[in-house]
This record gives sequence, structure tokens and C-alpha cells, in this order.
Amino acid sequence: MRALRVVASAVAACLAAIGIAHAQDAAALKKQMPGQWELSTTERSKTCVVTLKGDAAGQGFKLELEPACKAALPFTKDIVAWSVRGLDIVRLQDAAGEAVIDFTEVEAGIFEGLRQGEGVYILQDLAAARAMAKSMDQMIGDWSMVRGNGQPVCGLTLTNTEAGPDNFQVFLKPRCDASIAQFNPTQWRLERGQIILMSKSGDAWQFEADDNAQWRRVPDTADPLIMLRQ
Repeated sequence: MRALRVVASAVAACLAAIGIAHAQDAAALKKQMPGQWELSTTERSKTCVVTLKGDAAGQGFKLELEPACKAALPFTKDIVAWSVRGLDIVRLQDAAGEAVIDFTEVEAGIFEGLRQGEGVYILQDLAAARAMAKSMDQMIGDWSMVRGNGQPVCGLTLTNTEAGPDNFQVFLKPRCDASIAQFNPTQWRLERGQIILMSKSGDAWQFEADDNAQWRRVPDTADPLIMLRQ
């Protein structure tokens, strides 16, 4: 019996510790969130500035939406407050405290939320979001694709012309390598630090910046494909 009591006591202590840790995580998140955030579609074709505050408001905390929010993202018209639910959910909620959209952190300072039938939305620190937008502007223009040995295999142009939800047009130049011509990307986007090229058939190639300021296709291979600015 004594052994059982010891085990029960140990389990209770563990559960209490977990409860404290969860409470601390939720409390830390509540302290982290007040400030200016950008609510947007995944590629920022539609954006809205949300100011989260630490003042209590009904079943949550106060927030302010910039006037353009309702036109850019119509669902925001129902948002009146924010709160932290459970361990790590940031909720933008209606007057009844129900979720308009719930976000979870996927990277430091970047939260993702899903609205059924609409898609994924991003909540990101406003300054970081604007820095990313500047990065995207720097992607626009002429590029060259080369192999790992430096041999050019294709030229392409990334544009800022919209080509559907959150994507933009890309054009291949003449005389591309057969494998790239067959892939024939028609759209591109910048997503979580990657350049994504997409074909009409829905295939996608991902490129990540490496330590040499080049964009290398991932996953890496013995004969890498690299994108270079012209």
C-alpha cells in the first residue's frame, strides 16, 4: 500500500508540474501577444493590421482592427476581442467568445490559422511581415538557373503580376534545359523563406537560400539546381 501511495504521490506531483508548466506557457503567450500584428493570406495578397492589447474586454482582451480590414478580409467584421485558449492557441473571437479563427505558432512569431472553406491565414509580427514584403520585392526580375558546376541551364523572370490566389506569374526564357522546359513553371510565390515555382499541372519546386546567397533546390541532390539573380 505504501508503494502505491508513493506512486500516486509521484503521479500527482508530475501532473501538478505539467499543469504549472502549461499555465506558465499560456501566461507567457498572453504577455508576448500585445502589439501590432499583420493578419494576412499566406502570401500577403490581402493584409490587415491588428493591434492586440492587454486590457480585458468581456471574455478576452481588447484589440483594434485597421479600417481596411473588413474589405480585405471580410470575416474580420466579427472579431471583437482576442484570448489565449489552452496551452498555445491564440483566438480571435466574436462577442460571444466563439472563435472566428484560432492560431497556433508554427515558427517564432508566426502563427497559422485555418478557416474551413477559405484556407490558411497568417498572423505575424507587423515589422517582420513588412521586412518579408521587402524581401519579396527583391525577388522580382530576371534569374538564371545553373547546375552545381556553374553551367547555365535556363533563364526565367519572376514578376509581380497576380496569377491566382497568392501566386504570381513566372516566364521561362528560350532554350532551357529539357527537364526545366518540361516542368514549365508558370507561377511562383515566396513562402516561409522559400521560392516556390509551380507548373500548370500542380507540381512544385522549392528553392532555399544558402550561405553563398544562392537559391538551391531542396531537397539537395548530387547535381544541384541553383537560381541566381541576374
